[in-house]
Amino acid sequence: MTVTVTRRAEEVRAPRRAAAPGGRRRRRLAFVATHAIAIAVALMFLAPLVFVALTALMTDEQALTSELWPDDWNWGNFAEVFAKSDMLRWTLNTFLYAGLGTLFTVVSSVPVAYALARFRFRGRRAAFLLVITMMMLPPQVIAVPVYVLWARFDLTGGLWPLILPMLLGDAFSIFLLRQFLITIPREYTEAARVDGCSDLTTLLRVILPMARPGIAAVALFQFFYCWNDYYGPLLYAQTNEHSWTLSLGLATFKAFHSVQWNLTMAATLLVTAPVIIVFFLAQRVFIEGVTLTGVKG
Repeated sequence: MTVTVTRRAEEVRAPRRAAAPGGRRRRRLAFVATHAIAIAVALMFLAPLVFVALTALMTDEQALTSELWPDDWNWGNFAEVFAKSDMLRWTLNTFLYAGLGTLFTVVSSVPVAYALARFRFRGRRAAFLLVITMMMLPPQVIAVPVYVLWARFDLTGGLWPLILPMLLGDAFSIFLLRQFLITIPREYTEAARVDGCSDLTTLLRVILPMARPGIAAVALFQFFYCWNDYYGPLLYAQTNEHSWTLSLGLATFKAFHSVQWNLTMAATLLVTAPVIIVFFLAQRVFIEGVTLTGVKG
C-alpha cells in the first residue's frame, strides 16, 4: 500500500517538473513583453557606453575602421593615457573640487532649508521665492562681476573661486532639502522641544537622521555637478595647468590626440567610470531621496 501511494505521488510530481521549464520560459517572455519599452530605452542608453568601452580596447589602426569588436584586447591603452597626460593630477584636483564642494554645499544648505521648512517668520515666503529665483538665474549672467571680485583677491588661476562660494549654500540644494524636510511630521520636532531640546539640537539629533535620503540625494547631485563641471574650471583654472580638472584635461587631451580614437575613448571611460560606480553604489538612497521630495508645497 505504501509503495502504491509513493508511485502515485511521483507520477503527480513528474508532469509538474516537466512543465516547470516551460513556465519559466513563459514568465520570461511575459516579462520581456511587459517591459519592452524600458528594455529598448535601456539599450539605447547603454549602446554609446559599450561603443566607447570597445573602442578603448582597440588598436590605433582598428579604431579608425568600421569594425565594432576589437581584434586584440589592448588593456595597455589605459596605461598609455596616464603616460601621455597628467591624468593623476587631474583626478586629484577633481576629487578635491567635488569632495569639498559637496561637503560645503550640504553643511551650508541644511540649516537654511530647515529654517524655511520649520520656522515661522516674516518674509519666509519672500526668502523662498528668492531661492527659486536664484535657481533660474544662469551663471553666465554674473560671471564677469564675480570673476573681477575673485581677481581682486588674487584667487584666479585655481579652483578656490569655485569651492568657496559653496560655503554660502546652493539654491537647488536648499530647495530640494526644504521640500524633503516638509515631509517629516512636525510631531517629532514638537516632541523634541517638549524634552528641552534647542533648535540646533533638534536639527542635529532628530531631523538629520530622518533626512538622510534627502541629504544623500543633494550630495550626489552636487558631486555629479562638480565632477562634470567644465565651464567653471575653464573660466578660472585654464591658465594654470596644475589646477585642471578631468573635464578640462579631457578636452585638452582630445585636442592633442583627436586622431587616436582608442586613447581618446580610454580617457573618456576613465573619466566617466567613477561617476557610474558612485551612482550604482548609492542608487537606492538616491532614488528614495528624490522620490520623497516634493510631496508637499
